[in-house]
Amino acid sequence: MSGIAVAVAVVDDHPVFRLGMVALLSTLDGIEVVAEASSAAEALDVVTADVDVVLMDLELGDGSGVDATRALGARYPHLRVLVVTMHEDEDSLLASLRAGARGYLVKGADPAEVERAIRAVANGDLIVGAAVAAKAMTAVAAPRARSSVFRELTEREHEVLDLIARGHDNATISRRLVLSPKTVRNHVSNVLTKLGVPDRSTAIVRAREAGMGL
Repeated sequence: MSGIAVAVAVVDDHPVFRLGMVALLSTLDGIEVVAEASSAAEALDVVTADVDVVLMDLELGDGSGVDATRALGARYPHLRVLVVTMHEDEDSLLASLRAGARGYLVKGADPAEVERAIRAVANGDLIVGAAVAAKAMTAVAAPRARSSVFRELTEREHEVLDLIARGHDNATISRRLVLSPKTVRNHVSNVLTKLGVPDRSTAIVRAREAGMGL
């Protein structure tokens, strides 16, 4: 970490929440806000190797906090991401953890919980707020092996195909997996190409024949 203080970046597209979080953190000993961002693109610009912990919202105006988490982790392996979001669903939690997040809090967590989470994540611990703790245990314990069918697909593409097989459109998939619409379109295109099918309807038939989406 950078010196004694934990260097924190706050990424959230809601200015009132972001400024409130910055104000809160400024009152805490040993924690210093060194960067702020209101979008995924801005986060990739302002977060540097000097940052220890990023507080990351999942829904950003120009993209997904999950994608930003993955990109920042690839760029700075030492970086710890603490997701702070309104989402309490299992899909959002799983997507965040699989992207490399080390913590997950729901907005509305009290200041003491936020402080504890930042310090724990900075020390390398995995922490999930009480509101989603049970889901965190499920996520950590769940096997991450790919399905035995359609082995040519990545884990993420399997998730997308399963949701397609359930009849969900791209907008719903985007919300469920906390991915940008463009990223979902790319995944759908890759799935169709790898399965060698001409359209979404044929992909649904293939997936359901294999037991997906049921």
